[in-house]
Amino acid sequence: MGAASQQTPARVVVVTGAGRGIGAAIARRFATQGTKLVLVDVNKDQLQQLADSLGETGCEVLPIPADISCKDQVQQLFAQVVEKFGSVDVLVNNAGIIRDNLISNISEQDWDQVLGVNLKGAFLCCQAVFPTLKNQRSGKIVNIVSRAWLGSIGQANYTASKGGLVSLTRSLALEFARFQINVNAVAPGLIDTPMTQGMPPEARERLIRMQPTGKMGKVEDIAAAVAFLASDDAEFITGQILHVDGGKSCGLLSL
Repeated sequence: MGAASQQTPARVVVVTGAGRGIGAAIARRFATQGTKLVLVDVNKDQLQQLADSLGETGCEVLPIPADISCKDQVQQLFAQVVEKFGSVDVLVNNAGIIRDNLISNISEQDWDQVLGVNLKGAFLCCQAVFPTLKNQRSGKIVNIVSRAWLGSIGQANYTASKGGLVSLTRSLALEFARFQINVNAVAPGLIDTPMTQGMPPEARERLIRMQPTGKMGKVEDIAAAVAFLASDDAEFITGQILHVDGGKSCGLLSL
């Protein structure tokens, strides 16, 4: 047999919230590995711009605008992926929103929207992809949580959603293990993203001073962690939460 016929088929990777920031960095990382990429986001313009950019590199890209908090849209997007590519090898649940406020000021709508995207959306994606991964008896799911799942003032809805996603990660790791499906999570700390760039300078500098490393992380740091957990090198790792936060989760600095 020729060398070409022995090549391993390209993996099919689905990334939600892929339009910008951490999601876009994760997509770019997988694009360098010769994968077939499925990019999901509610922002059609950002999604198409990234798809066009990655397509120029030779990567096969399928952009799908969708709201992952809606079950019908989630089911349709995975049906579309399987119809086009025949399989799913990696699911990265990255989509997330923030509606920060003190508990007395969080509206019911802000609570429902944050939990709907951050937790329910990940649940719906895991549920929808499971039959495909089960039939293959293989697959990797990486959930993007946050160091904030440990607790954060003014983020009751966000921390609850990420804490729930941590618990979902651990439960699904146990449920899916018999089918050789790994489920892990990456918990970013203070990362240089469009969101943190939009913070008031004094607030951003205060957070940086609280970092053991004295600096923010890069979106590429998160993408590297996701790529590892989705790789064959992480075959015996499941149900784990990898904090990529410059040591912040170890405790507070005395300033």
